[in-house]
Amino acid sequence: MKKLILLVAVLTMVAFVSGTMAQQKPASVPASAPSPEKPAKMEKFSGTVEKVDEATKMIDVKMKKKTMAFAVDDQTKITKAGKEMAFADVKKGMHVSLDYKKEGDKMIATAIKAAAPKAAKKKVKPAEAPKE
Repeated sequence: MKKLILLVAVLTMVAFVSGTMAQQKPASVPASAPSPEKPAKMEKFSGTVEKVDEATKMIDVKMKKKTMAFAVDDQTKITKAGKEMAFADVKKGMHVSLDYKKEGDKMIATAIKAAAPKAAKKKVKPAEAPKE
């Protein structure tokens, strides 16, 4: 009977150890290898275009008292009324909504949705009172 209990204990131990070894994680990456970066957190900003620099592919957008500069790259999707448009078509005064990510100190625009510049409000003359 003691041999049977010992045999069951040994078989249980072997099964447990082999199951643990099968689930063991692969060897860790050496510290000298570059670690994969976490995907950047997407943020949003909207406002009026203050400046467009086609040479450096930068756009300055102002909302109230805050102006932020965004870099535009080849992956940036620029749309107006659901249709794609070129960066060169983005003009000062347009209202835009941006999705962007931070890379160090730089903010990279991933998507820009543009609207036409707001038309200046026309002054409406008050209705003249009928003369009697």
